[in-house]
Amino acid sequence: MAAGTEKKRSKALFLAIAGIGAAFGIWALTAFVSLFAQLGWSPGEVLRQYMVATGALAEHETLVDYYTHIKGAEYIIAVAFLGLYPVYYKFVNRTKARMKA
Repeated sequence: MAAGTEKKRSKALFLAIAGIGAAFGIWALTAFVSLFAQLGWSPGEVLRQYMVATGALAEHETLVDYYTHIKGAEYIIAVAFLGLYPVYYKFVNRTKARMKA
């Protein structure tokens, strides 16, 4: 394949990805600004609405309700630790000869 044709395809792919990214960015900015306008330009209220929507802020009547609410986050932290610990162990215990190379 000619270098010019490959360069044109790369440029076309870059422009397509940039166009999709720009469209998504404009959509996200529009949604964010309209949310701020709807909530009276209050950053605190925007954060409160976000926390309510994601389930981070809710009323829990008992300790069991609260524990049930946070149990998912505990599992995510545990799985992340168990997945990343072998990588950390290899990083810490690598030899000096390999670090220089």
